[in-house]
Amino acid sequence: MKPTRPALLPARRPATPAPATLAALLHEQAERQGDAPALLAPGRQALSHAALQAQTLRLAGHLQALGATPSTRVALVLPNGPEMALAFLGVARCAACAPLNPAYSEAELRFHLQDLRAQMIVLLRGEAGPLRAVALELGLVVIEVELDEAAPAGQFSIIGALPAPLTGATPCTPDDVALLLHTSGTTAGPKLVPLSQANLVASARNIAAHLALSGADRCLNVMPLFHIHGLVGALLATLSGGGSVVCTPGFDERGFFDAIATFEPSWYTAVPTIHQAVLAHGAAYREKAPAHRFRFVRSSSAALPGSTLRALQALLQAPVVEAYGMTEASHQMASNPVQAGEQTAGSVGMAAGADVAILDPAGRPLSAGQEGEIAVRGPGLTRGYENNPAANAEAFHDGWFRTGDLGHLDTQGRLTISGRLKEIVNRGGEKISPREVDDALLDHPDVLQAAAFGVPHPSLGEDLAAAVVLRAGSEANEPVLRAHLLTRLAAFKVPSQIVRVHAIPAGATGKVERRSLHRALGAALARAFVAPRTERERALESIFREMLGRGPLGVHDNFFASGGDSLRGARVIARLNERFGLNLPATSLFEHPSVAELAAHSESSESHGDEEARLSSVPATRPGAAQACSFSQEGLWMVERLAIGTGAYNSAQALRLSGDLDVPALERALHALLQ
Repeated sequence: MKPTRPALLPARRPATPAPATLAALLHEQAERQGDAPALLAPGRQALSHAALQAQTLRLAGHLQALGATPSTRVALVLPNGPEMALAFLGVARCAACAPLNPAYSEAELRFHLQDLRAQMIVLLRGEAGPLRAVALELGLVVIEVELDEAAPAGQFSIIGALPAPLTGATPCTPDDVALLLHTSGTTAGPKLVPLSQANLVASARNIAAHLALSGADRCLNVMPLFHIHGLVGALLATLSGGGSVVCTPGFDERGFFDAIATFEPSWYTAVPTIHQAVLAHGAAYREKAPAHRFRFVRSSSAALPGSTLRALQALLQAPVVEAYGMTEASHQMASNPVQAGEQTAGSVGMAAGADVAILDPAGRPLSAGQEGEIAVRGPGLTRGYENNPAANAEAFHDGWFRTGDLGHLDTQGRLTISGRLKEIVNRGGEKISPREVDDALLDHPDVLQAAAFGVPHPSLGEDLAAAVVLRAGSEANEPVLRAHLLTRLAAFKVPSQIVRVHAIPAGATGKVERRSLHRALGAALARAFVAPRTERERALESIFREMLGRGPLGVHDNFFASGGDSLRGARVIARLNERFGLNLPATSLFEHPSVAELAAHSESSESHGDEEARLSSVPATRPGAAQACSFSQEGLWMVERLAIGTGAYNSAQALRLSGDLDVPALERALHALLQ
């Protein structure tokens, strides 16, 4: 038998040697591109590559005059835009730069600055918020900058700056730390990731080579410049290719389409929530830029639903390139091809910037097609988290970084991500990937955005809920969406609650943090109390209350979200059938989990007579392939797995059969059932 090969895919990397520091990269492009634009912004003149080199040298010289060395840690807190881009480049070429979100609270600022062990901080002149107070409290050297809207994009004044850069300062080496970023910390405390000069340059060069970026390319950046996606995926990758970057204050629909019309970018890169917002306002694209064409569009930092990819390609008439990136690997690790028609929906493509492997829990490589944990290694990979030996021991092994993501490689080397280990919902022993539920919800034509997530549950340990954003004018409700899901997913994967929201809460980078959604959406998940209104609803509420052992329930309260499980759910249906002479299957509660829904369903079933009670025998055509379970069979099988060994769900039925009896066939059938 031919052996299967391990699921390990080496990366494609540029063959030409790269400048190993940011200073060398900026100098190289200043020599090559000279007066060609590097930074642009709405309402501003362009800043050339040569001017960018001069301005970053000026800031670096000022820092060095104040005592900065390559090991000095400089926090950077400026609004998103061209000044933030230039300041990052100026700091990172001579010291360790730590960009922070200007929207952080006082407590968050204090934590990050202390954990970073920052020594200097760059902020706006006149900053009067908690930032200045915390900086002074911690004894940081404060560098103030003043913005000038009349100056070229990115250029600013340094308060008290020397007239010229300091000469003879110690240059950074490739191994010196250039960037310090905290991971999001949604399941534990944030971890500090140090990335070297060589890490950043290698990643930027890899992205530029993969996307074939050149001096003719212009990136419209809407990502924050305190995040790896905006810093490396947009800014450094574009500059490495010799192109220009339009630096916006961030994403908003009106400004986005105006910037396209003004600057005619050849590409932009964003997270899926931004792409979905572009789709929601897509009519403005052709109104404001009727002749514009993107060369490609890139998506990274979170899974891009296939429906979003297809709709975006249709709207923009350009390839949508999904990529896979993480802070620990200086952003990109895998990517789809940029050539039109070669993208694979649902896959993040081939290794691009890092070697990719699929490992089992013991760290052994798995074969193509087998699901396991995704691991990467390569020139962009950090040497490890700072001051966190426990996290390093868990994540870093023999040069590989275990990402915490689940996925598989196909025989062609395409990587598909199926979920995140720490986001998997354990619903009474059943493991559910929220991403699978997202995709099923997004298959409904009225759903624009969807996010499934875990919520605490008193008996199951964890339950599943979902939030959706619907298209304007949609009348789809929770029962409609649940019925849709039941045609695509096993019953145990259907969320107990599906709440409609105007926007799904996301972090500062636009990425949805599933582990905190149950807190962010607490009010939406809480149902308004409505007392039973009919005799059937009062009877059902009494049965629900008895099974759950709790006080009064509203008619819209979800049985499972209120503490119920499949065992008690089956007993609810049994009581309902007994009381009203019905023959509803045990799975009815999955389809209609509230008092109001189940009461309406049971009355409808009753009015249609006892068709469900009648059994008929129709010969089935079976060509030899295994047959899929019916919905009812699938639900009962799930119940059996939750309560193994019980006979509570066995049912008896007497049948009168006519015709010849094949005794040996009957014996074989009974034996097979016993087996």
